[in-house]
Formats: sequence, C-alpha cells, structure tokens
Amino acid sequence: MIQLRNTFVHLFAFLILPLPVLLQAAQPKPNIVYIMVDDMGYGDAGCYNPQSKIPTPHIDSLARDGMRFTDAHSPGALCHPSRYGLLTGQHPFRADVASWRTRAVIKEGQMTIASLLQSNGYRTAMVGKWHLGFHENGYDKPLPGGPANRGFDSFFGIRASTDIPPYFYIRDNHAVAPPTNRIKANKSEGWSPIQGAFWRAGGIAPDLQLKDVLPRFTDEAITVIENHAKSKTKKPLMLYLAYPAPHTPWLPSPKFRGRSQAGMYGDFLVMVDAMIGRVIKALDQAGMSDDTLLFFTSDNGPVWYDADVQRLGHDSVGGLRGMKADAWEGGHRMPFIARWTGRIRAGSVSRQTICFTDMLATFAAVADAKLPPNAGPDSFNILPVLLGEQPEAKPIRGPLVIPARRGMMSIRSGHWKLITGLGSGGFSKPNYIKPAPGGPKGQLYHLGKDLKETKNLYTEKPEIVKSLQNKLAQILNQTKTRP
Repeated sequence: MIQLRNTFVHLFAFLILPLPVLLQAAQPKPNIVYIMVDDMGYGDAGCYNPQSKIPTPHIDSLARDGMRFTDAHSPGALCHPSRYGLLTGQHPFRADVASWRTRAVIKEGQMTIASLLQSNGYRTAMVGKWHLGFHENGYDKPLPGGPANRGFDSFFGIRASTDIPPYFYIRDNHAVAPPTNRIKANKSEGWSPIQGAFWRAGGIAPDLQLKDVLPRFTDEAITVIENHAKSKTKKPLMLYLAYPAPHTPWLPSPKFRGRSQAGMYGDFLVMVDAMIGRVIKALDQAGMSDDTLLFFTSDNGPVWYDADVQRLGHDSVGGLRGMKADAWEGGHRMPFIARWTGRIRAGSVSRQTICFTDMLATFAAVADAKLPPNAGPDSFNILPVLLGEQPEAKPIRGPLVIPARRGMMSIRSGHWKLITGLGSGGFSKPNYIKPAPGGPKGQLYHLGKDLKETKNLYTEKPEIVKSLQNKLAQILNQTKTRP
C-alpha cells in the first residue's frame, strides 16, 4: 500500500509540471534545416504578395504549414554581411567582412550556429554558397577557414556567387577540381549590366557549368538528407542549404522558361521554388518532416529597378522602397518562414521584429544548450515567438542596427527608423545626397504609418532623432547587445 501511494505521488508530481518542461522532457531535439536563397525580394513569393507574377507554390506551402514573419531582417543588405550575421550571431559591422576575398572572415574558435549544434549532439552539414572566405594559398592546396573548420561536419559548395570568379566546387576544404579553364564574361540584352545571365570573366573548373549549380546543390542536399535517414543515427541533423539563386546569373533551365510573368528573373525563381520543393519532398520521403524545424529566407533584397516594375508589372519588394544593398526596407526586410509540425501553429503570422543574428541564440534554445557569454553577442532567442508564447506587443529583441554602404547605418527601435545619411546608401539612385544647408542630415521614418519610407520626419522630430542617435552610438561602442 505504501509503495502504491508513493507511485501515485510521483505520478501526480509529474503531471503538475509546467507544459514546456513536459514537452522538453518528452521530445527529442529536432532536425534543423535552414534554407537561404540569394537576392530574393520581400514581394516575390505569393504568400507575401498576392499580386506577385511569380508562382511559388512550395514556399507558399511552408507559410501555410508554419509561421510567416512580416518584419524579419538580414544583418546587412549584401551577401557576405548577411551570412556572417546569420552564422555568428554578431552584427557584421563588428568584423571586417569585406576581406572575404583574401581570408576567412569568421575567426578560428568563434562560435557559429554549426559549431554550437555540433558540440550539442548534432550532425552538421552545409551545401551551397559560403562567401565568407578561406585562407587561400592556391586552389590545388587545402582551403582552411571555411565551413569544414567552422563547425560543419561536411561541406559541398562554392566560394562565393556564380557571377564572381573563380568558379569551382569545394568538398569539405578541397577544390573538387581547380579552376584551370577560363570563361568569358556574359550579359543579357534588355537588362541592366548586373542583371540577366550576367557573370564575370575568370577561372572555371572543367567539371562546372554555371547552369548546373542550382540543381547540383539540390541533389547534394537531398543526398545529405537520405544518408542521414539511412544511417539510423540518434543524432539530429542540421543542414544549412545556401542556394546561390536567384542571384545572377539568371539561368532557368528550359522547363522553367516562360513559367512566370517576370522575365528571366521570375523564371529562375520558379526554378528555385521547384528545388525547394524537391528538398521538402526528400524530408517527407525520409520520414523526417515531422521532426524537423525548417526555416526559409533570403539573404538580402533583389536587384530589381523601378523600370523593371513598370515594364513587367512585378514588384519584387512588394511595395517597400529600395532593393539590394540599400538602407531602405527593400534592401534588408526579408521573407522569413519557420515550419515545425505540431510546435509552430500552421498559418500563423508574426509581426515581431527579428534578425538573422537571432538564430544562434534560438538554435541554442532549441537544442537545450547554454550559449557562452562571449558567443552570439547580438543574438536574441526567438523560440518563444515561434511557439506562440511571446505576446505580439512585447518585443522579443532590442534595437536593430543594419550597416549600408558609404558608411551609412540604420537603426530601428519600435516603429521608428533612423538612417544616418541621405539617399539609398546602396544600389538605388541616388545612393548619396549631400545635405543642404539647414536641411536634414539623415532620414527618419515611422514604419508603422509609412512602411514605404516616403515622408522624412528628420527635421520634424528632433527628439526622436537624438534618441536614436544615442542608442546607435551606444550599440556601436558596446561589444554586445544581448543580455
């Protein structure tokens, strides 16, 4: 009788535990798949823009089955700062990210999303575009400082974009074949010099054709998934799939040509969506979908001019201002979707302001791991948002700082956004305007009332300007922003 009573006591104590504790105890760590496409706009996918001229059924299915964020941001409006912030949880202005052509940007021993998960029982794999440098000493020699030395158990990918030579595949930290051949530069009639089937002249490996890179990466990602399922390992998988598309060159294969109403760019994005569909199907067939936290996003805004909108009737940034490289929202406000069956409410939408730097702290929370004090200095855990536990009106993170070109910065706090100069700070013209005597020296917008950034309130709200300038100075002088 006493033994039976003790059993009931222990059972009752278990039943009154808080639900999150029960879930944590009952559920193993999920697989994590992070799909990042390249130079895709906020308004390209149908789930973000019902007027889009580009069909994206597979991306839309992720939004239908998961959570869609409307205020997610890349840490920078260009490829390499965005990727640095994602992998390290650190604002890219705290590092010399522009040196990626000659050296590894991520320091040896610096924690990444991969090394964090690797040290907490995950098998980690990367497929795709790195763009954060290697310690190069000839392409016939090892390439240290890349994914294989920054937390990934395996890597298959390319050094940078498919318009930046030399072009060659890398397996772990070796070139599959050195770029011993040469390729001439290419461009497309009817588009700007940096659009269309544009690539630069340079070295290329004999085994690589630019048109094959996107499907090849899909094949590699599917192989990673299938091999993980076949291995019967108890380790969860973390796969970072960094597609180099729809970045130029826009090279849709014949079956995708004419599938959109947005020209070569739209057709290429239809192809990207189809590749994502293949990865989703592979997870399904491997029996891994229900146990996988899947993210989808883009690294920065598109190269899409006002003339393209007028000519084709497709607004790649979905009503925002600007494009890739700009301090305006079109440069860094990104589509961002998370799907986790049974944990993230299907069809949900979050208006929380988040940043890719937040992935390190979030992955730590998902893996039930403690983030060291010096890791992810600008990373905030957004897991409570994903699980529907964070009130929409309560911000999950502090102010957001995003660097632009020409030394311009933007800071976002609540609905207010300050840009520390005039012009786009990026690719849109004018990219820089010299302040007029007595005129505004920067830009201030209330994004809650003016998401298109049409009314500059810099001179009308000097107290807001001063407050944001002080916050920006404080963040630039600090080494971290997370508590």
